[in-house]
Amino acid sequence: MLQIDYRSGEALYIQIKSNLKKLILTRVLKEDELLPSVRKLASEFAINVNTVQRAYKELEQEGYIYSIPGKGNFVAKVSNDIFNKNILNIKSELFNILDRAITLGMSKKDVNDAVEDFFNTKDIRGEEKR
Repeated sequence: MLQIDYRSGEALYIQIKSNLKKLILTRVLKEDELLPSVRKLASEFAINVNTVQRAYKELEQEGYIYSIPGKGNFVAKVSNDIFNKNILNIKSELFNILDRAITLGMSKKDVNDAVEDFFNTKDIRGEEKR
């Protein structure tokens, strides 16, 4: 379910956070579903408990999860505001990438071909097609 790249320059808590956000936004993790405990996740990835705790804390602050003391952490109902914010962020990133592509001389056809290549290798959730 979650994947960590220890050789990546990206902090582990950010990787955990990003993975969980993706699973929540794509509804692989359902509303009110219990997440693995902080200790279990830390043990599974052989990382510090504080790393997982930080990821969970930030996800809670951003509205992706909620915690019930003594029970654990659960997937929150993701509001339309969160979805819309993510869509706006993605559009902004795409515009920046397209701007760089055009600056480097890519044509509209080159960009369209790249998008087609992507969708020919990935499914709707961004997973590799089998």
